[in-house]
Amino acid sequence: MHLPRATRLATFYLRKPVIIYGGLTLAGIVLIVLAIAPLASTVVERWSRRDVQLRSQLVFNSIRDQVAAELTTAAGAKLDTLFERLAEDEQLLALAYCGEDGEPFYATQRIPKSINCASVARLKKQTLGIVFNAGHRLSISAFPLRTDTTRGHLLVLHDLRFVDARASKARFYTAVTLVGVLLGLALIATAIVLGVLRGWSHLVRSLIGDTRVRALPTALMAEIQDRTPAMRLGLRDFRSDRKEGDGLQVQWSPQTLHRLLDERLSGTEVIAVSNREPYIHNHHDGAIALQIPASGLVAALEPVMRACGGKWIAHGSGSADRDTVDADDHIRVPPNNPAYTLRRIWLNEDEQEGYYYGFANEGIWPLCHIAFVRPIFRHEDWKQYVAINQRFATSVIEEASRDDPLVLVHDYHFALLPRMVRQQLPRATILTFWHIPWPNSETFGICPWREEIIQGLLGSSILGFHTQFHCNNFLEATDRFVESRIDREHASVGVGGHETMIRPYPISIEWPPTALATQASIEQCRCSVRSRFGLSPSVRLAVGIERFDYTKGILDRMRAIDDLLRRQPSLKGVLVFVQAAAPTRSKLPVYRALQREAEQLAEDINRRHGNDSYKPIVLVVRHHDPDEVFELFRAADVCIVSSLHDGMNLVAKEFVASRDDEQGVLILSTFAGASRELSEALMVNPFDTHAMGEALEHALAMPACEQRERMRLMRDFIRVRNVYRWAGQMLLDAARLRSQQRIAAGIFVH
Repeated sequence: MHLPRATRLATFYLRKPVIIYGGLTLAGIVLIVLAIAPLASTVVERWSRRDVQLRSQLVFNSIRDQVAAELTTAAGAKLDTLFERLAEDEQLLALAYCGEDGEPFYATQRIPKSINCASVARLKKQTLGIVFNAGHRLSISAFPLRTDTTRGHLLVLHDLRFVDARASKARFYTAVTLVGVLLGLALIATAIVLGVLRGWSHLVRSLIGDTRVRALPTALMAEIQDRTPAMRLGLRDFRSDRKEGDGLQVQWSPQTLHRLLDERLSGTEVIAVSNREPYIHNHHDGAIALQIPASGLVAALEPVMRACGGKWIAHGSGSADRDTVDADDHIRVPPNNPAYTLRRIWLNEDEQEGYYYGFANEGIWPLCHIAFVRPIFRHEDWKQYVAINQRFATSVIEEASRDDPLVLVHDYHFALLPRMVRQQLPRATILTFWHIPWPNSETFGICPWREEIIQGLLGSSILGFHTQFHCNNFLEATDRFVESRIDREHASVGVGGHETMIRPYPISIEWPPTALATQASIEQCRCSVRSRFGLSPSVRLAVGIERFDYTKGILDRMRAIDDLLRRQPSLKGVLVFVQAAAPTRSKLPVYRALQREAEQLAEDINRRHGNDSYKPIVLVVRHHDPDEVFELFRAADVCIVSSLHDGMNLVAKEFVASRDDEQGVLILSTFAGASRELSEALMVNPFDTHAMGEALEHALAMPACEQRERMRLMRDFIRVRNVYRWAGQMLLDAARLRSQQRIAAGIFVH
């Protein structure tokens, strides 16, 4: 039986747009492929050329010492052998060495005849050039290489035909992928359009009285309605994930964190726990003075708490702290613009000696920092550590107004607290961040209570470290000492039915820094600092700013100054190093001994190289406020961060953030976590005194244009990867985890 004429006409006119849509879709696919495929080729080529640059740099770094030695002691015979062996790499075409005047010239057999010393640009810094040879491109990197007796350049040649091959494959695979994806999307869109049109056809047929019209099955309608809450939750998470992504697309700020909490953690109660408090009140000259401690943890966490609100539980260590809290030991902070509540926990002298000075700082601190100070473990200290962890855990439970708070546990003082809180609040999301390095399993095995510490940390929902290397060390220690199920693919540990995610979260600083807003110009800072220390305007100023801790390498940088002045007497009267060191843990003998040794070493160096009007080292042992720290940073020509071992070291990032003039040089230890991010700094091994002295000499001679390029890259990195991104990434992971737990429990957000 034929359809009524009206039905046929309606169906025809409703299907006509589908035909037009299909034609436009195919045309659109072709245009998109033609537009994007060349772009993919360009991206791959740029990436490949960058790869060639890095490979060339790696080759140079690997062999420069050996080449320099051979040039000094031999006639080049071994260089030919070395070059030929390295040139066996299929992408490395040839190696050559050019003397300063073109002689001597050592080269591998495959070097093109058209390539010689005269044809290659050789400058005082690395150069990279592209030339054509026999119809294809070659990349030539020239690296200056100097010894006491010779000067020349090492040439590294790469055949770029593999780049062309990669670009061709990229175009092909991009085109194929785009066609597949776009066709798939087009089919889905077509199905949706057809579904809509079917509904319109259904309506038209019903209007003209077609008796064959049928309603949608009741079971299908019920299924759709049942799925609506979960679909709504999934869609919200999808939108947020697209918006936040991995954090790089977002300009992270306090406002971003507020939005994140509103959208992903709405109604969530946030409680932070740390030993050190962000604001300390002390009696001073008959009044109460406010002090902000010199702590990387406080510098990172305090801006986050200002953005998030909530409560921060910490040890009240100030002499006037009790006088400033209410009956519940609470105080609203910051003082000038309260944003969150600080709860202070009181410790008597014995408790502080055992828990803080004893187990935490004579035991765990040297255990985790490879600074060759022997850790000390006492049973009495361990008992105090357990008791204080329990006290803080009880405070978390008291402060929590609901059974599923988000608890942020910070640092090595509270390794046991996560499991203690988990036992009382099983639905809590506990995010623990370990602010210091985690050693390898053999080193960690020294601790008599290693299993208890690992078990305590595994009470966390998420356990964060600064670097992936520290995460790997923790997983190895867990595998060795605790019966557990380790999923290395997803970086998680399961113990007793509870799973803990192990993640790297490189900590950072706020951007822009609050202290920078009140700073004078660079020139005014230079004049102020030089006037304060009685220095002439022409003095080249190097600074070091940190707590007086044996992990910071303070003695090593002083020895580097001594080494440089011995080798370069012309710098006497020109170079001054100001070391600002805040006293810390002065009750411990090793810290008192460090301060005495530093003061004695500074006196010896000043006596050896100085006079009545000139001291090469100015040692200032006192606490410095953030404004003073940033003024020193802005006045300095060089900042030295020579940590012997460090989780991150935020001083390096603060120096970079302070230099809005894009000048100044950062000398950074390779043993600080920041070295994995601030690669444009001058990297040093603090145990190599001579090399540190050379790095300082290099820094003092660095031209302004090079300083600007290095500083600009580091500032861009810190601007994007600031402390709000650090917190945001942890909170995003916590939000996803809480969403997964709600779905598993059948709880959906309407």
